[in-house]
Amino acid sequence: MQKLVEKIGKPFALQLLLGVLGIPIGIIVACIDAVFGEVLLKLTDIREVYAIYLIPILPLAGILIAYCYKRFGGNSNKGMNLVFEVAHGKETVIPLRLIPFVVTGTWITHLFGGSSGREGVAVQIGATFSHWVGRHLPIKNVSQIFLVVGMAAGFAGLFQTPLAAIVFAMEVLIAGELRYEALFPTLTAAISASIMSKALGMNKFEFALSCDISFTGTLLIKLFILGAIFGLVGGLFAWSMEKTKQFLADKIKNPMLRIALIGIGLSALFLLLYKGRYSGSGTNLIQECFNNGIVYNWDWILKFILTILTLAAGFQGGEVTPLFSIGASLGAIIASLFGLPVIFTAALGFAAVFGSATNTFFAPVLIGGEIFGYECLPYFFIICAVAYIFNFNKSIYSLQKIKPVH
Repeated sequence: MQKLVEKIGKPFALQLLLGVLGIPIGIIVACIDAVFGEVLLKLTDIREVYAIYLIPILPLAGILIAYCYKRFGGNSNKGMNLVFEVAHGKETVIPLRLIPFVVTGTWITHLFGGSSGREGVAVQIGATFSHWVGRHLPIKNVSQIFLVVGMAAGFAGLFQTPLAAIVFAMEVLIAGELRYEALFPTLTAAISASIMSKALGMNKFEFALSCDISFTGTLLIKLFILGAIFGLVGGLFAWSMEKTKQFLADKIKNPMLRIALIGIGLSALFLLLYKGRYSGSGTNLIQECFNNGIVYNWDWILKFILTILTLAAGFQGGEVTPLFSIGASLGAIIASLFGLPVIFTAALGFAAVFGSATNTFFAPVLIGGEIFGYECLPYFFIICAVAYIFNFNKSIYSLQKIKPVH
């Protein structure tokens, strides 16, 4: 394989070869995503029916998760941080056992009512598998590229938003820098993952948003203010997550005791607050926002707090889908203050809070286009640009690097 690359010409041949390899990687990652996602949906349905019986077991479920990670998890207990450490050269291997650990841990968390997402799991699945493939290829220095490829495949396989997945994987590791060397294989992996995911019957959330709002100076001012609000909320989420994790780890050093104690409080709160309305990933709140459902003034802040406590305690899952729900709920509530349609403002919050909390710009813009329609792309561009400025370089990924300004 190395001789073939040298014969054709290294730059072109390598990109072509990696692009071809991206296709089976995308397909395999999408298959794993599909199993993970479908089981998660079934468990969510079970929890919603038997919430009053399952949510009180959350502390015991947490102990099981913490024990298994401590006893058998090894480096996989670092989760997303391990992906970033490998990307930045601080570690060299992501153990394959990370996949079953993070998948089953997230299933348990959702079944018993924890507030967490799923995209972090999909990204870790993709990064772990693809990086493992890269390490075993007879091509020098390709595993780092394959790490990015896998992240995109995982994201695209779960959300079926391949364009957003491509730029998310390329920009999230170092804020302000795009990994162009991974562009072509990331493209093929993300598109193949999205196609395979759809073929396997995974549903994609999308909503046809009508943007027949006149683009005036007044609207521009409103978009700037909304962008600042969404940026501050996303940045505050990232900052609060980091500080809460540090505080709980300092105060309760035993991970099993920590997850048990916080789990007791969480299970009580989840039951008291509408019997599990804020459990799971938050897709129920998103549906309420875009289907003329009931959205309470406090939905976004309660989802904000309970997600941070769930993940900081040690339960498994991601942050992105809860961020979607936080942004959409906040946008729906403040829409009337700006004289804008509820669905329009909810869509803007959906994308912008995600972008500000992950400290990314291009990905949330394309999320807006792929989910709500490209007609509204200019509005998403403006709102996400302002949100990116007002998050003050905070990120839920604590090991994300910031490109220095020269």
